Amino acid sequence: LMFLGTHEPRLDEKGRLILPAKFRDELASGLVITKGQERCLYVFPATEFHTITEQLRQTPLTAKSSRDYMRVMFAGAHDEIPDKQGRVTIPSGLRDYAGLAKDCVVIGANTRVEIWDAKSWKTYLADREKNFAEVSEEVFPGLF
Repeated sequence: LMFLGTHEPRLDEKGRLILPAKFRDELASGLVITKGQERCLYVFPATEFHTITEQLRQTPLTAKSSRDYMRVMFAGAHDEIPDKQGRVTIPSGLRDYAGLAKDCVVIGANTRVEIWDAKSWKTYLADREKNFAEVSEEVFPGLF
């Protein structure tokens, strides 16, 4: 399971987004959309979301940061099955959170898909590409 690439779909007037064709097979049996970090949305295949849920269950309830993270993640989560055209409806609360209006960017981010407002993505990417080019061995020891 690996999602790759950058795509630029648009939201329609009903708040639906057409998933990139290359992602549809992995998401066809069900997906979960939830709040991501940096004001984007995370889209997980339902099976991957289940795996993450099981991992989060292992964290102690006494850890405040874990409780806080789980509340935001699960309270904002929306599960659905894409229609035959590969469309998913993004609930208004999630659209508001990510600032989605019409122009979107959908990126593959390894085991998840992310949905960004197009302007926010361009700003984020411009800010991070210099750091990406300068990554040193200390960030990922032994990997590169």
